[in-house]
Amino acid sequence: MAANRRFLIAVLLAAMPFASLPNMFAAPQKQTEPKAEQNLIKEVRHQLVLLPYYSVFDNLAFQVQGSKVILMGQVVRPSLKSDAAGVVKNVEGVSSVENNIEVLPPSPMDDQLRRALFRAIYSEPQLSRYAQSAVPSIHIIVKSGNVTLEGVADNEADKNLAGLRANGVPNVFSVKNNLVVSAS
Repeated sequence: MAANRRFLIAVLLAAMPFASLPNMFAAPQKQTEPKAEQNLIKEVRHQLVLLPYYSVFDNLAFQVQGSKVILMGQVVRPSLKSDAAGVVKNVEGVSSVENNIEVLPPSPMDDQLRRALFRAIYSEPQLSRYAQSAVPSIHIIVKSGNVTLEGVADNEADKNLAGLRANGVPNVFSVKNNLVVSAS
């Protein structure tokens, strides 16, 4: 009886159309694609954060579209723009890099504002913990006297406080608070 069952199963498997076989194997491949993309995103982020001149006054962002990486953001040093593209091109799995990073124009007034904004935000006791990492999570972007805060805050109160502190700095024309509250 067991031999008959085995024979019947073997006949049914042999009778299955081969066209359905790729469908049986497609599901596992689809599940690995997001994992590969997640690893690519993680490695690109890691390489960007390790750039030696990446600072609190720069904002590097990117998108991954398949194996193509699109770099965005603003940097103070022109060399950081080319360095970012260079390290991302060397990440395994990246086929091409589109570099849309904006190099901020040199300005002594903007440099003074950057220093004043840094002191105003990071000297606040509630926000000082953000300055303790190698690249603080609150980035201060200054372009022609206009300020944009980019990055991550732990809570809504910290986000709002950073915006208030930036608004209190003399000679700032406007402040745009793009800080995102972490989901922890």
